[in-house]
Amino acid sequence: MKVVLLGSGNVATHLGKALKENHHTILQVWSRSEENAKELGAQLSAEGISSYDLLNPNADIYIISVPDTAIEGVSESFPFKSKLLVHTSGTTGIEVLEKASDKIGVFYPLQTFSKQRAVNFEIVPIAIEARTSEIESTLKELASSISETTVTFDSEKRKALHVAAVFACNFSNHFYTIANGILKDSGLDFGLLRPLIAETSLKVQSFFPHEVQTGPAVRNDQITVNKHLEFLKGKAELEELYKLISQNIINFHQKS
Repeated sequence: MKVVLLGSGNVATHLGKALKENHHTILQVWSRSEENAKELGAQLSAEGISSYDLLNPNADIYIISVPDTAIEGVSESFPFKSKLLVHTSGTTGIEVLEKASDKIGVFYPLQTFSKQRAVNFEIVPIAIEARTSEIESTLKELASSISETTVTFDSEKRKALHVAAVFACNFSNHFYTIANGILKDSGLDFGLLRPLIAETSLKVQSFFPHEVQTGPAVRNDQITVNKHLEFLKGKAELEELYKLISQNIINFHQKS
């Protein structure tokens, strides 16, 4: 397919590369920053532009890949009412595109993307949403060309998936940041935790997370919990966070 990317950030970068590697043609990369548009465009053998007036009218699909707060603004400036327009957000509903085009959809790749790390798109689930069976078929075709897993969700189920992803990925990564801070304060290296993090990640590939939960909270080991809280004295936010998460684990496993 012939594709125009509206955005030049992490998702646009990885998605653009996956599409190009699978023989789709990236015609253009648009960004408010002409420099960013040209930089990603060069990587994708595409034209980099920063004006809506320069958008190529001959693409098969236009993919908005910008922060959620910017989707509506970008769509309001989209000039082609009869062209297929989609966004890549996990939480924003499909209806945000209704005024922009008669052909709209969602193309949400469920993965954490950082420009400095390559991603194997074949294992990235892609959640699609469309208003017509024809558009759904087009999006499935595109998704199947770069990924082994394509699912069709409405906006509410996609939002549930995104919320779950925030807990599983973003919150977990922030906890790694907290852990790194605790170690640094004690003159210890974060590398000591990497085997533990790797093993935890491997276990959930074969089991449901609650089946392999470990630690003092799941045992309701209040002696250890209290020692940890004593260690965190003077760090009110971390102390409160430790209490909250520990109690949530206790409550969950007592109900099980």
